[in-house]
Amino acid sequence: MRLGLALGYWGRGPSPDHVPLAQEAERLGYDSVWTAESWGSDVFTPLTWIAARTSRIRLGTAVAQMAARSPTTTAMHALTLDHLSGGRMLLGLGLSGPQVVEGWYGRPFPSSPLTATREYVDVVRQVLRREAPVELDGRFHSHPYRGEDCTGLGKPLKPITHPLRSDLPILLGAEGPKNIAQTARIADGWLPLYWSPTRTEVYEASLAEAPDAREGSSKSHFLVAPMVRAQVCDDVAEGLLPVKTMLGFYIGGMGHAKRNFHADLMARMGYEEEARRIQQLFLEGRREEAVLAVPDAFADEISLVGPRERIAERLESWRKGPVTDLLLLSPDRLTLRVLAELNS
Repeated sequence: MRLGLALGYWGRGPSPDHVPLAQEAERLGYDSVWTAESWGSDVFTPLTWIAARTSRIRLGTAVAQMAARSPTTTAMHALTLDHLSGGRMLLGLGLSGPQVVEGWYGRPFPSSPLTATREYVDVVRQVLRREAPVELDGRFHSHPYRGEDCTGLGKPLKPITHPLRSDLPILLGAEGPKNIAQTARIADGWLPLYWSPTRTEVYEASLAEAPDAREGSSKSHFLVAPMVRAQVCDDVAEGLLPVKTMLGFYIGGMGHAKRNFHADLMARMGYEEEARRIQQLFLEGRREEAVLAVPDAFADEISLVGPRERIAERLESWRKGPVTDLLLLSPDRLTLRVLAELNS
């Protein structure tokens, strides 16, 4: 099981510690570093900044939001950064939800998310393979464009730049069972938002679609790379508070009361009543209460928090499952070092 460093996206402004943390992770032997985006900082620019100041560590987007860019634009970003970094790019993509897609990007949320995702990945792969001009008679992503306002002058094109790697890995952030199953079929890896090593049955049927689970498959190993809050500390309850804060925001605020993928996932993981309560409190403006309503048990099972000995014991359960890459949301160098030592 490899280790990665997940830096997330910026809050009010850029963290001066992100580049030094990435450099420390590289020194400690971490395999990858990941950035993200929501409705503020973008995912590619900070990763490029980190690429210029590192030499070996792989560079991942977790995730680049599909609504933010056309698939050809995303492919251009990926092939450019792959060249500049010497082949270190990992392209993680995510559809996001209606609140962000329609509220921030000003675009309709696709009526068929599975189809939209499949078409998006198809176009990106066509660009990276560069075998022929990009063509797709798609429902959501047509190349050339064929809408009612079409001029009819568009023609299929292939990238001027030769991609460094035609098989640049594509991973998808997916939460619903059908979405995870499709991810296993069409992508090179999966980026789970929450992963519980004690509840692998939640994902088992969907992951059965992964290439390495199919008889006679010749495709390389399918990546399972969950993001995990990690912190070495004496007080477990205190260490779990940032986890609960994150969960309160995502489950309560990252979506509509009637359509919140994060809350639905928590419900499938056995905490349906608690998920709906968190949503209710958050939407009523009672955010502190929403955070406190997150069960310690749930926050604990999806994170690695506590003294070194406790983390070492719990890390074993992560190794036993299908996880290939553990992407650590870690606030300090001590935690990064301890996890590197425990995982060696």
